[in-house]
Amino acid sequence: MKKLAIFDFDGTLFNSVDDVVICFNKTLEKFDLPTLTKEEYFECLGGNIDEITSLVLGKNSTPENVEKVKTYYLDLYNPSKKENTLPFDGSHELLKQLQDKGVLLAVNSNRLTYSLKYFVEKFFGDIDFVLIEGHDEENPSKPHPYGVKKIIDKAGVGFDEAVYIGDSKTDIKTAKNAGIDCIVVKWGYGNGNDWENDHILESIEDFSEILKYF
Repeated sequence: MKKLAIFDFDGTLFNSVDDVVICFNKTLEKFDLPTLTKEEYFECLGGNIDEITSLVLGKNSTPENVEKVKTYYLDLYNPSKKENTLPFDGSHELLKQLQDKGVLLAVNSNRLTYSLKYFVEKFFGDIDFVLIEGHDEENPSKPHPYGVKKIIDKAGVGFDEAVYIGDSKTDIKTAKNAGIDCIVVKWGYGNGNDWENDHILESIEDFSEILKYF
């Protein structure tokens, strides 16, 4: 049985893409660059902010464009109300159930740390997380295992006692690089190809399916 559940944020615990789409498209319009549909943004998510910005820009991706678009986007996104960024139904209930069972909980995301902590503390303030590990520029981002290994070290469990729960190929690669098991959720921003990956324990359609691993 597992002792530590490490959750991805965007597309796993939270439905956050709509606010990203709004702010990115406003930014792209500002610089007379092509905007994207929500579905097109799904293909760009998973990396850190520089990687996402580069994918959003596509053929217009240059170091100069990435920097100016990223900066303008963050200046729009950070102070915005982000009213569309909400936990998926069932996420809080699952975390409560796991916590009541004595399972150790953590969050590992490529979302910038201050943003990650804001949402987790706002909506899951009654959950005692071992660590909320977002992306900081001085440290490597997912799929590098830096964040996962930091969490496991703090939790004091074996790698075989931890499981990573995410929605995309980035999460699968992160788990694989860290040497831990992975569960993929189908309600996020991944696709069917991700669900067939040999490394995952299972691809699930409901939060309750996670409980059996603990």
